Amino acid sequence: MTTTSERLVRGLRLSALASAMVLIALGARAQVELTVYTAVEAEDLKKYAARFNEDHPDIKINWVRDSTGIITAKLLAEKDNPQADVIWGLAATSLLLLKAEGLLEPYAPKGLERLDPKFRDKADPPYWVGMDAWVAAICFNTVEAEKAGLPMPKSWWDLTDPVYKGAVAMPNPNSSGTGFLDVSSWLQMFGEERGWEFMDKLHENIAYYTHSGSKPCKDAARGEIPIGISFAFRAARSKEAGAPIEIIIPEEGIGWDMEAAAIVVDTDYPEEARILMDWIISEKAMRMYNEGYAVIGITELAKPVKYFPENIIDAMIDNDFEWAARNRERILAEWSRRYEGKSLPRN
Repeated sequence: MTTTSERLVRGLRLSALASAMVLIALGARAQVELTVYTAVEAEDLKKYAARFNEDHPDIKINWVRDSTGIITAKLLAEKDNPQADVIWGLAATSLLLLKAEGLLEPYAPKGLERLDPKFRDKADPPYWVGMDAWVAAICFNTVEAEKAGLPMPKSWWDLTDPVYKGAVAMPNPNSSGTGFLDVSSWLQMFGEERGWEFMDKLHENIAYYTHSGSKPCKDAARGEIPIGISFAFRAARSKEAGAPIEIIIPEEGIGWDMEAAAIVVDTDYPEEARILMDWIISEKAMRMYNEGYAVIGITELAKPVKYFPENIIDAMIDNDFEWAARNRERILAEWSRRYEGKSLPRN
């Protein structure tokens, strides 16, 4: 026979169990979902979110991914009604433009003092912080080049030789951050008049312009084109996968840009956005970026990356990001006027 005290104890246990279940249910519903805009290579997004969730399982990342130019245009189009909470992996030149348009929220993430000064906005607190650098490179398919009797180029100007007619692909700078860093770096290296002269001559040898920065190298790796102007990260991955690719760093120097991050103004989740920003420049995150990129924001942590050319840091030009951002619209309009006719259709 059950006593009154036993019934009371059992009732208390059931009540406690019910309360615990309610708390668990409320906790599950309390998970915050951040909308994160990015131009990071699609194959890396699951890894980035998974590594972050190891430390912060209560914040879910909902990715919106496209090429740099498309994401930048999307953010500008949404200026009056922002849809993103955080930007994680977009060109610094794009973030400078977004900053000028009042689209970014200033924030100094924890550990900011460890970043190389080049990898942060100059404002205090900064409107954006850098993660890693991606650098221009030529992907040269040795098998296809041999079939076509093409010599291995050593410089950018070598690519203007008529021997390469129809053998080169490069990204469209209107949609690709890699394409824009190429064009803006040529204008800086050669001066504007000679830079456009170089691109006029290069255009004669271009088979097509792509809307993705990695596609020219992927196409070269598959043998669809002998030469792809792309970036070293993609070239190294293609070579590691067994493609007959040589990674060429032109002797004049190479353009580069930073993958950077920022909080979008008027986010509904400012606390969680700041938590993500803290993690984005953490030591754990930097080591993750270093799995694919040789140059990272906390330079002391960087280790060599397989197949990256050893001279890559020395070849990086003194890139004037402010100039590139200020002149972006003018440069892109002029590029389109001259060369848009060879661009592939957007998928």
